[in-house]
Amino acid sequence: MVDPTPAFQFVLFSLLLLGLGNGVVCLEEKRVLSLHKIQPKLQRTVAGCFSQKSSENSWRKMDATILEMKHRDDCSGLTGDWNEKLQKRLTMDDQRVKSLQSRIRRTVSSNTQDDSSAQIPVTSGIELETLNYIVTVELGARKMTVIVDTGSDLTWIQCQPCDSCYNQHDPVFKPSASPSYQPIFCNASACQSLQFATGNSGVCGSSSPTCNYVVNYGDGSYTHGELGHENLSFGTVLVKDFIFGCGRNNKGLFGGASGLMGLGRSDLSLISQTYGIFGGVFSYCLPSSERKGSGSLILGGNPSVYWNSSPVSYTKMIENPQLYNFYFINLTGISIGGVALQDQSFGRGRILVDSGTVITRLPPTIYKSLKTEFLKQFSGFPPAPAFSILDTCFNLSTYEEVDIPTIKLHFEGDAELPVDATGVFYFVKSDASQVCLALASLEYEEEVAIIGNYQQKDIRVIYDTKETKVGFAPESCSFK
Repeated sequence: MVDPTPAFQFVLFSLLLLGLGNGVVCLEEKRVLSLHKIQPKLQRTVAGCFSQKSSENSWRKMDATILEMKHRDDCSGLTGDWNEKLQKRLTMDDQRVKSLQSRIRRTVSSNTQDDSSAQIPVTSGIELETLNYIVTVELGARKMTVIVDTGSDLTWIQCQPCDSCYNQHDPVFKPSASPSYQPIFCNASACQSLQFATGNSGVCGSSSPTCNYVVNYGDGSYTHGELGHENLSFGTVLVKDFIFGCGRNNKGLFGGASGLMGLGRSDLSLISQTYGIFGGVFSYCLPSSERKGSGSLILGGNPSVYWNSSPVSYTKMIENPQLYNFYFINLTGISIGGVALQDQSFGRGRILVDSGTVITRLPPTIYKSLKTEFLKQFSGFPPAPAFSILDTCFNLSTYEEVDIPTIKLHFEGDAELPVDATGVFYFVKSDASQVCLALASLEYEEEVAIIGNYQQKDIRVIYDTKETKVGFAPESCSFK
């Protein structure tokens, strides 16, 4: 009998490794993570980050408008103490999620009073320094750098004369100098839409017919001003009479940006107001702040403008009239290294896709199962203390690279979000002496699970409000 060839022995050995035991694949899926490539490093200001012309930050292709998207850390000059910055993000992220959960409970319980004096926290993440992605647009032919937020609806910028404004990099918008700006009056339908969009009704005084808005954030940050409309431009695309908030009294950690771009689903959001142009579809690919570089925000739904490396997988949005502004989908499973987690709550609840939350939050039972399986596959590494919301940490300071289990989130309709290798670990310390699994547990089972932006890096995330679906596809984020 002829001896088996080396090739046959290799195939046989591979089949043995892939042998099934109790229905579980024995060969785990892993990826190599080069630690030195993603370690946070001291950076200097990118020249002109807040002063580029909008025509250089956007372009038009196949009925879609593509905007350059950057992380604020690339625009904030010397980053100072990276350890302090990285740790502060987690602390602030925890406060944001608590405020978000509170807002959802208030809305669902229907205890919100339709009263302009009600101080309802609107969770956008800006005041907590968690929502850090910016784009450049033109309002009234004047360039504005605004922070992108899927958790907000009303777009607003700072305006002159300003009773109280924070420092911003671009000149403050002056409505009186724009012939196309017009205030919105109290009897307009837009004024009536403020309650649903911001949680506060329009404020109308007896001495002025102008509709005033109030947005209060959970930490005491706020923007107050008048509702108006103005011409909004994305390169060559013009949106006439765009409704926005002209902020006369603003306070918060807005990072030098001119204001906020609301990408929620209410009538006042950018997506609803541009429905006739972009069809209610937008997408983004979030760049990694650690690696620097730009990503993109695409308005419009032509898939030929995406640069994804594999087909887009879609899942339907979960509709809830009380929480219509939010983007909910159905989480049906999670796999770690190819091993499917078992939990009876999969497929029975909703998970929120949010660009403002940093770290993904899971129900306690699901997180416990995920943590157990991850530690089973990622073993033998020296432990490190837990930090803030992250309880699974390692000291990887002596390693150049490590093999890490893959993490995939699965959704209704066989859609999946494969977490990029850079979204698996969070550096609490920049020297990798305290590196933690970048997922966390919610406090209670009944709280709403959230997919944070840290797990959305290098993924094209597509929001299709017309077809009520959300799509995911791996993509190397860049602005081309």
